Amino acid sequence: MTRRVYDPNRVIFFDTTLRDGEQSPGATLTSAEKLEIARQLARLGVDVIEAGFPAASPDDLAAVQRIAREVGGEDNSPTICGLARAVEGDIRTCWEGVKYAKHPRIHTFLGTSDIHLKYQTGLSREQALEVIRKAVTLARSLCDDVEFSPMDAGRTDIEFLVQVCALAVECGATTLNIPDTVGYVAPEEWRETIATLIAETPGAGAGSGVVWSIHCHNDLGLATANTLAGVLAGARQVEVTINGIGERAGNTSLEEVAMALHTRPQFYNLQTGINTREIMKTSRMVSNYTGMMVQPNKAVVGANAFAHEAGIHQDGVLKHHSTYEIMTPEAVGLTQSRLVLGKHSGRHALKVRLSELGYEMDGDALNQVFARFKDLADAKKNVTDADLEALMADEFNKPQEIFTLVDIQVTCGTMGMPTATAKLHNAKGEDVIHAAVGVGPVDACYRAIDAIVNPPKNVLVEYAVHSVTEGIDALGEVTVRIESGGKTFGGYGADGDIIVASVKAYLAALNRMLVIVGYGDVKPEGDAATVGVASN
Repeated sequence: MTRRVYDPNRVIFFDTTLRDGEQSPGATLTSAEKLEIARQLARLGVDVIEAGFPAASPDDLAAVQRIAREVGGEDNSPTICGLARAVEGDIRTCWEGVKYAKHPRIHTFLGTSDIHLKYQTGLSREQALEVIRKAVTLARSLCDDVEFSPMDAGRTDIEFLVQVCALAVECGATTLNIPDTVGYVAPEEWRETIATLIAETPGAGAGSGVVWSIHCHNDLGLATANTLAGVLAGARQVEVTINGIGERAGNTSLEEVAMALHTRPQFYNLQTGINTREIMKTSRMVSNYTGMMVQPNKAVVGANAFAHEAGIHQDGVLKHHSTYEIMTPEAVGLTQSRLVLGKHSGRHALKVRLSELGYEMDGDALNQVFARFKDLADAKKNVTDADLEALMADEFNKPQEIFTLVDIQVTCGTMGMPTATAKLHNAKGEDVIHAAVGVGPVDACYRAIDAIVNPPKNVLVEYAVHSVTEGIDALGEVTVRIESGGKTFGGYGADGDIIVASVKAYLAALNRMLVIVGYGDVKPEGDAATVGVASN
């Protein structure tokens, strides 16, 4: 067990997608999905992975332990962190979760604003200081790397905040994380706050070894701006999530901060360990697993981030990309290649193009993708990079499949009632067929599937369709969200036939729900993905 020492000119990326990000409404993840995301975060180059809230449930504890063992077990692995309230039981459980990592960290927190003290904890300032003293001291007795967060620091009196931070350092905290928990502050205000804390907190100034961190929420759309303001003030750890997911309006986006530092090196003059070429792959994985689509105009990773429609812009970009692009698509893992793939293309051409897109495969995996590719190529003139990205996501970013689609047949139009006949393969190895009538073709399909699956009572709360590519033969993506028992489960599907894509998405959501809650002989994974815990 060792605590890392970082270069003061390096910004530490602390990713909380698996903790704060998963608290985003609808962002339900299975244990297996959490592990895959953690592995991808390691490939992305994040320094610290906040793997979860171990005390939230036995399943969350098990997930953190597995990530600690399998992702955090080497000298060059990311630090694996767990969150704990300033409560002895939480802290000890947190240690049980992260202790298997080569570089473990305990992160504990307590609300320090007068609002939180009065309405949430019922503590006086003096009582809060005593709770912090006990919590940080206990955490440090278990782990050499301890992070403390004064929750709602953005609305905490600055003099009391200095007192809180000084006490945490005195008791052994090695990282002081200053959260704007409700997205309240403005950038200049935040820069001044962080600078004041660094200058006035005893034992935590330059050369002390204490790392100052910032954790910003996006309620006013200022999370990234506030985070960068904190960096300019001297903070050297940023707490972020992929695609900016998180409580309410979300957290600071990892990709935005990383590319700001990457694109403006002469302004910030700071280094990171982020492999920016892994950004798009990571973004898409998190989007597909959580069922939370990225808005088209999202900075860096949105579908329109590198798209140009205006004639002047197109002319400029064709002459030189820097006229209207401050970063290249290649820098974040995209490509502008014009290589055309179609029905006459062979395995070798497909393998080469997938490799250029970042997907290395051979043997049976390549054969599986090639079969899907040929089906798509038969339906379209050309298969684009976006088609391939969607195909790969649909083929490999799937939940555990209890029911799989064999066939779907739909009849609809103005002459009669929409009717769907579905054939599904179940976990017992049986093919089951059922027909149903609906108000539309998608509704009919979903009714037929429900008749076969007989799932727990649920409500379809979101159904979203968009085209991945242009033209009437475009590949379509569908995202659905279903709600059952107060929990939300997302699903994703892609196909040249939008009805088939809709069926795939719905089945993915149902399978994810059945894995979480249990079905037949399938043991439930528990409530880790939906437990309501505080966001610091």
